[in-house]
Amino acid sequence: MSTDVTTFRKEYRLDRLSEANAGDDPFALFDVWFRLAGEHGAIHEPNAMALATATPEGRPSVRMVLLKGFDVAGFTFFTNYESRKGRELATNPHAALLFWWEPLERQVRIEGVVEKLSAAASDEYYYSRPLGSRLGAWVSQQSSVIPNRSVLDQRFAELQAEYSDSHPDRPPFWGGYRLMPESFEFWQGGVNRLHDRLRYRRQPDGAWLRERLAP
Repeated sequence: MSTDVTTFRKEYRLDRLSEANAGDDPFALFDVWFRLAGEHGAIHEPNAMALATATPEGRPSVRMVLLKGFDVAGFTFFTNYESRKGRELATNPHAALLFWWEPLERQVRIEGVVEKLSAAASDEYYYSRPLGSRLGAWVSQQSSVIPNRSVLDQRFAELQAEYSDSHPDRPPFWGGYRLMPESFEFWQGGVNRLHDRLRYRRQPDGAWLRERLAP
């Protein structure tokens, strides 16, 4: 079986990204782009992002996760500490994020170092989740091999019965992370594949150096 992928082609014509409208603060520009993605009816999960991690030897892995907050301190997400990404972050805290908002012809790449959130911050988010999601965190030994789907369903049913009139505590193996950016790249699709790419790199004094990259 063979599919001709060369037939999939799109011209990017929606917008341009200039230094004048980008500004000097990558967090401010991300906030503007993120809000526009959230207001766009065709982007149902603007906070969906690819998270790339790697082993100390440099073997990469990537998966989709959900952004749960951002400010000038960084970008937060939650997961099982014992998952593959959790294990990789424990030994190599360098990671990268990618947001792809196709209807806006935009992507944002963010690279930096990841740290765990405090127990209090992880608790706050965990207890804000629906009960089913809280139980699910206990059920799944994320990234481990399991014999079949029924073991998950059975364990979930057991916990539902156990916590029918109470609430589970946060699992000690589950919580939040914050990626602290060292660089941003904002990409706006352009005609004839001459895309606009602006990169911001954090300098030793904390300021941001803005650079235009060739497409």
